[in-house]
Amino acid sequence: MDSFIIIGTAGHVDHGKTQLVRALTGVDTDRLKEEQERGISIELGFAPLRLTSGITAGIVDVPGHERFVKNMLAGAGGIDLVLFVVAADEGVMPQTREHLDILELLHIQKAVVALTKVDLVDEEWLMMVEEDVQELLHPTSFSDAPIIPVSVVTKEGLEELRAAVEKMAQEVSPKPRVGEARLPIDRVFTITGFGTVVTGTLFSGNIRIGDTLEVQPSGLKGRVRSIQVHGQKEEEALAGQRVAVNLTGIEVEQMTRGEVLVTPGVFPAVQRITASLHLLKGSPHPLKNWQRVRFHLGTKEALGRVRLLDRDELQPGSTTPVQIELEEPVVAVVHDRFVIRYYSPVTTIGGGEIIEVGGKRYRRFRDEVLDGLERKLTGTPSIRAAEELRSEKEPVTLAELANRTGISEDEMHQILEDLEDSEDVQVFDLGGDIFVISISLYEEWEHQVKDALSNYHREYSLRSGCPKEEVRTRLLKKLTPRFYQAILDRWAEQGKLIVDGQNLAVPGFAVTLSPEQRDQVQAMHKSLASQPFLPPGAAEVRELLGNNLDLLQYCIQQGMLVKVGEDLYFLNDAVEQAWILIEKYLKDHGEVTIGQVRDILGTSRRCCLPLLEYFDRLKKTRRVGDKRILFSVPGKNV
Repeated sequence: MDSFIIIGTAGHVDHGKTQLVRALTGVDTDRLKEEQERGISIELGFAPLRLTSGITAGIVDVPGHERFVKNMLAGAGGIDLVLFVVAADEGVMPQTREHLDILELLHIQKAVVALTKVDLVDEEWLMMVEEDVQELLHPTSFSDAPIIPVSVVTKEGLEELRAAVEKMAQEVSPKPRVGEARLPIDRVFTITGFGTVVTGTLFSGNIRIGDTLEVQPSGLKGRVRSIQVHGQKEEEALAGQRVAVNLTGIEVEQMTRGEVLVTPGVFPAVQRITASLHLLKGSPHPLKNWQRVRFHLGTKEALGRVRLLDRDELQPGSTTPVQIELEEPVVAVVHDRFVIRYYSPVTTIGGGEIIEVGGKRYRRFRDEVLDGLERKLTGTPSIRAAEELRSEKEPVTLAELANRTGISEDEMHQILEDLEDSEDVQVFDLGGDIFVISISLYEEWEHQVKDALSNYHREYSLRSGCPKEEVRTRLLKKLTPRFYQAILDRWAEQGKLIVDGQNLAVPGFAVTLSPEQRDQVQAMHKSLASQPFLPPGAAEVRELLGNNLDLLQYCIQQGMLVKVGEDLYFLNDAVEQAWILIEKYLKDHGEVTIGQVRDILGTSRRCCLPLLEYFDRLKKTRRVGDKRILFSVPGKNV
């Protein structure tokens, strides 16, 4: 399968970036009339370049003028390889340095340097400029970048440049094609007869015709009508490609550069970013806590303020954890690179890597906060996943955890298996939906529930357990009923609590009666046994039990008492004996009346009617008119 990369130009204004792209691709990326009249690039330009190795490159031609650096940043976010342009007749200039700073801050993978306009200088001057460029690149990650002298006029060096680009292109790591689609929008326009079109570099996932996608942060949704990749119609676009997407259901005036086209429901827009921020060594001033800056991420520019978490002032050349409070929402992913510029004067001063997206506002100068952020930034995937769960107080889905940590879902599956084996997390599979919590949260909930149940047993010593819904409402009300039942089942399986129907109890708990309560139960039993089929009313039974409703309930749960009617209790032995007598009569005679039951049992209508209705509910008898028959009698079912 062909692979795709994005090549970006960079360099000072009028150093020949656009002319070089045209020489390599045959495409003039100055598409605006104003650009053509003034001879400089204002907006981003694009051109496809197919390399002999089967790699297709999309070249993003960015403006070099300092007034349009924000446009340069809009195109730089998706670059894999930079074509760094320095004019031989002028050498290193201010925007050369600023563009280089930006490329460093964004961690662009590879670079090829083109020394343009060599037809305008002599050999000695060219050597001097090349030395200046080498000196500029030496302290950077591009110190080994090839430097190729070229001229678009004489064609000198173009083939060597193409070969160098080809070699570097093969060393670029591809963007992840798995996961959800994310395309930062750098252009929005309309085509007559087709409607709204957006373009950008697809950062992750894929986009197919017919997909429903979401524009964040607006939340608008549209359907993909058609796709172009590097100027060619395609059924599908893959990560790493330059893509134009024709959308239906969204008007062109409803969108703007800086928004992101994404798979619905996956990438929320946030206004707080936690990050590692590096202030450039060449920054003219320290960065003060709560200083207002311009924040650039992908194609988005937003204003915000920087909270320094471990100091009051960040010195040039230093790096520190920060939280950036933005004035408008942005779409970000963990490990994204960003750039900040002074609010005024507008110059690039730093950038860094995102550690958390959204999340809580941290207190400053807290060692535990700083240590945790360092683990998230530099730790292994397992450490990052465990750290993300450490302070979480609710179950997290596997997909959410993968999104927060910047780890693929497939890799996260394996990480969670390892963490579960090492007893660092508890994982719950609820019908294919994977949820996970830290072991510390799991044990915290377990202790809370056990403590609550122990207190409940002390207060209600005659109850077999606490209603499980009462426990959820009091302690774990944020849990869904499905997850709550899953964690109860896990505790029961591990022997950490007893789940008895709708009640919960701690292991080893048993109802015990005090001597006084035992006497009351015996007195009640003696009173009811004296006239088994003519028991006293419910009020007298309760009085015999000291008006203790829990004791009454205990007698029922232990099978001593049976609540036959709303205001009538029988001893269980009496109910069983009554049924033996009634059943014998029914088998002999086929039917029985209330009066006959009264006579059989030697009781009153007050007692025998509720007793018969009780047997009806048990489906031992069935009422037919004013008589009862056995519930199932051949030939008499009605």
